[in-house]
Amino acid sequence: MGNGLSDQTSILSSLPSFQSFHIVILGLDCAGKTTVLYRLQFNEFVNTVPTKGFNTEKIKVTLGNSKTVTFHFWDVGGQEKLRPLWKSYTRCTDGIVFVVDSVDVERMEEAKTELHKITRISENQGVPVLIVANKQDLRNSLSLSEIEKLLAMGELSSSTPWHLQPTCAIIGDGLKEGLEKLHNMIIKRRKMLRQQKKKR
Repeated sequence: MGNGLSDQTSILSSLPSFQSFHIVILGLDCAGKTTVLYRLQFNEFVNTVPTKGFNTEKIKVTLGNSKTVTFHFWDVGGQEKLRPLWKSYTRCTDGIVFVVDSVDVERMEEAKTELHKITRISENQGVPVLIVANKQDLRNSLSLSEIEKLLAMGELSSSTPWHLQPTCAIIGDGLKEGLEKLHNMIIKRRKMLRQQKKKR
C-alpha cells in the first residue's frame, strides 16, 4: 500500500555505502517504537519501558539487494507531553517511521491527528513516511485497509510519499521490507530534489 511511489529501479545501486540516513521514529506511547528500534539493532526482542525522552542508535541494515545502508534512528517518546518536541527531531530528517498499534482502535483517531500534524509542518513537506502497522500477529488487529482508512492516509499531502507496512516488531516480521520501501522513497526524493536544483 502507498501512494504510487513504488518505482523500484536500480537507484539503490547508485547510493554510496558510507551514506547515513537520519530517521525519526514517532507514534503514540505503547505503539512499539522502542521495540522496533531494538529489534533492528539486536535482531532480538528486548523488553522495554516507556521512553521518557529519546533513544538513538546507528544501525546498519542489509537491504534486499545485499547493499548495507546505515540508518541513524531517533526513537522519540510518544507520551502526550513529549509530542510538542517531535518537530525538533524531524528537522532535516530523511524519513519518518510512524508506528501504530494495530489493536488499539480507540486511539487510532489520536494517532491520525498526530500523524497529520507532523507531516503538515513546512520542514516535513515531502519527507517520506513509513507507517508501521505493529502487532499484526494479534488476532484482533485491524487490517491494513482499515488502518489506512482510520488514519485518513488519502488526506496526506500529495507531496508526502508514504507506505503502510504490516509488522510484528517482537519477532521482526515486516520491518526490513518496510525499511526497504522507506529507503526507496528517500532515494527517489533526493533524486527529484537534485533535478529541481539543476533546473534553477
